[in-house]
Amino acid sequence: MEPVAASPDLKAGVARNVFGSLCPINGLRHPPEGDTTGWFIWAGEQLSDDPGFFEPVHVGHLAELCPKVVPYLALPPGWRFLIAPGNEDVWEDPSLLDM
Repeated sequence: MEPVAASPDLKAGVARNVFGSLCPINGLRHPPEGDTTGWFIWAGEQLSDDPGFFEPVHVGHLAELCPKVVPYLALPPGWRFLIAPGNEDVWEDPSLLDM
């Protein structure tokens, strides 16, 4: 797999619950569009369908706000990650490329 950098000046969709202690932290990457990276990151077992669940956050701020996700942000579109204490899972999900 070829890494695809998430430029610090672009945005990711990040749920507020990522900034607490809720686990696991999940991320999935759709193809980038406009000024976004395609990343959506949230914490917990369930992904909410609330339209306000994700907020735009510049990737450059994630190093301070949630540094544990930064190593995964070079995964290309069509990939996911799940991290929790003692657990790390990274996998390809081609369905993320169907838009």
